[in-house]
Amino acid sequence: MTSANSVPAVELGDQLSVSAIGFGAMALTPVYGEVDDTESLATLHRTVDLGVTFIDTANIYGNGNNEKLISKLLANRRDEVTLATKFGIVGNPADRAPGDLEARGDAAYVRQCIDDSLQRLQTDVVDLYYMHRRDRDVPIEETVGAMAELVSAGKVRHLGLSEVTADELRAAVAVHPIAAVQSEWSIWSRDVEQNVVPAAVELGVGFVPYSPLGRGFLTGTIRSAADLSPTDFRRKMPRYSGEALDANLAVVELVRSVATEQGATPAQVALAWLRYRADGLGLASVPIPGTRRAERVEENLGSLTVTLTPAHLDTLDAAAASVSGQRFADMGWVSGGRE
Repeated sequence: MTSANSVPAVELGDQLSVSAIGFGAMALTPVYGEVDDTESLATLHRTVDLGVTFIDTANIYGNGNNEKLISKLLANRRDEVTLATKFGIVGNPADRAPGDLEARGDAAYVRQCIDDSLQRLQTDVVDLYYMHRRDRDVPIEETVGAMAELVSAGKVRHLGLSEVTADELRAAVAVHPIAAVQSEWSIWSRDVEQNVVPAAVELGVGFVPYSPLGRGFLTGTIRSAADLSPTDFRRKMPRYSGEALDANLAVVELVRSVATEQGATPAQVALAWLRYRADGLGLASVPIPGTRRAERVEENLGSLTVTLTPAHLDTLDAAAASVSGQRFADMGWVSGGRE
């Protein structure tokens, strides 16, 4: 399938069809510095114009302001957008020390969150509704059961889960079909390949990799330790400290070398590698790179035509194997730490 803009469509789980690349709207929040809503809205409109119609947000992004921003896009273009949002994280993760993140998954909270999100988004239905993080004090069957009630009520079309383990995914699918698992996955973050990805393949669940460009490594945000401010939440991640940062910046150079051979950009090569990896595993996968600039969206779309040779894939796999440092200081907050 292709869209009118010639962007291929990918079918995730539960017959949810989305554009082959999505847009991670968290980039349009102040987490990476100040933002201008007028510019952000222009980027969103251009994104949809280009055929990237799978837009991903969350109630926590900008404390709800990201959903309000997206409501302005939806006002006249709701039927063009496959809309994903999330619930479950309580408070602002950027304000907390490692280990202090909180999640809620009780049924009452699920019902409250969808109504609040629908109000901010100014729409009557969300196409894909994710549990953003697992509340380990609540059985996942209860959380997914409450989400399933939202499908029956017509407030949600499909269900998703973020950063769940293979066992949590299996338990969820037993309650209701799951369209997608969203977790970090990139050349720099491959822990999901051990358990969660094989479970998704087994269960017919799609995968939505976030931070597919390595959280700043391939966007020019991080070139050295000097690019990390003392208050930057990424300092809490081991991959950005000391020798680990140096090793991971060396990986960037290997990606650049393949990009030079291919006449592509490093970001395009990283996205292409992820596409090849998912295809090789038999997994329907749609990454959601985020950006503030429309030209980056065009660049990311260019990854769909990048061809990687076996030699290129060997080089990139070797680069991935040399990545140093975990992707979170508290790995219990993501699937890899609970498997």
